[in-house]
Amino acid sequence: MTASLQRLEPELIELRRDLHANPELAWLESRTSEVIAGRLAAAGCKTVSLDPTGLTVDLGAPDADYAVGLRADIDALPLQERTDLPFRSRVPGVSHACGHDVHATALVGAVLALADHEQLLIERGLRVRALFQPAEESMPGGARVMLDRGLVEGLDACFALHCDPHRDLGQVGIREGAITAASDEVRVIVTGSGGHTSRPHLTQDVTYALAKIITDLPAALSRRLDPRSAAALVWGSVHSGAAPNVIPDVGEARGTLRMLDAIAWSNISPLLEELVQSIAAPYCVHAELRHTRGVPPVVNSPLGARTLRSAVAAAIGPAGVRDTEQSMGGEDFAWLLQGREGALARLGTRPPGGETFDLHRGDLVVDEGAIRLGAALLATIPFAARLQAQQAEQALLAQQALPADSHPLR
Repeated sequence: MTASLQRLEPELIELRRDLHANPELAWLESRTSEVIAGRLAAAGCKTVSLDPTGLTVDLGAPDADYAVGLRADIDALPLQERTDLPFRSRVPGVSHACGHDVHATALVGAVLALADHEQLLIERGLRVRALFQPAEESMPGGARVMLDRGLVEGLDACFALHCDPHRDLGQVGIREGAITAASDEVRVIVTGSGGHTSRPHLTQDVTYALAKIITDLPAALSRRLDPRSAAALVWGSVHSGAAPNVIPDVGEARGTLRMLDAIAWSNISPLLEELVQSIAAPYCVHAELRHTRGVPPVVNSPLGARTLRSAVAAAIGPAGVRDTEQSMGGEDFAWLLQGREGALARLGTRPPGGETFDLHRGDLVVDEGAIRLGAALLATIPFAARLQAQQAEQALLAQQALPADSHPLR
């Protein structure tokens, strides 16, 4: 597969640049899906298009002993690109500022490499399903839709990569346990009788009440939740009024609520409602809370983390294996891990010694060498996952065969 990917690398870079120049928002990734499907079909891969966007590809043994899902998200962000790249976004206000173009292209490369060696999958009793997932940047995300449609049924494990511009090329961050946070969207709409700013006592001052909610709600959460839940409510959009001397009738704030603790996340809605209403009450406005449940934390299973470490060592080299921390970022891949083994890895995209960028910024630039490395890692994961599962099964059988008085836990 190394030879296949070396041969494919120039084409994969061109594919990534094409996707980068033509980004599409969540649930609108029609061209992206068509381009990916067309390239895979040209290699003889049978693709299944999803409604309305996205696709899947199956390789290997139809009646496999072990089935692995490999997922890549394909949507872009509503964000203006601010680079001078020759292949920068041609779509005003839309860009691949989260690296999904790299994820998608790496998975295309992995599928093409595995297709070149599909007989090896069959001999190992392996089946691989590539999931080109739409709408990761929406809530609820495309992964939840894929889960609800049964597209991961029968898979023993699922794996995914995410670009990490804080990590050098050739390094892959791995963690057992939770690697991301729960993430929800919070929207508060405040309405009331507006009027002249000279007579606020005769109005319901929507702007002032909204400002109080914006500042007091995060503070109140910090005193009503266990600090170990690490809740962070951050506003990204605030709108109220259009003139300096007019108190408006409506104002709105939108943000994200992120938490490290899954149990606290599952019980947060009533507390949010209580706090919003108590903060708004003194100002006699109507406050409507719209709390959209997003995603739970991505929790890498022990077997999934071991698989990633083994696959990175084989595909990139032992020096590429790096520990990483849990982040406050949200990732809907969490839904695909519900009830199955698997893990998410952080793929380094920073040139060694080069500039550090950040995700969700219009100036994001990645080292395109990450495409081949990501493809090699994804193509290696199914074999590593199968081996780790076999070793875990053998260890369990050996432990069960021990005499009761020699059990290692006794």
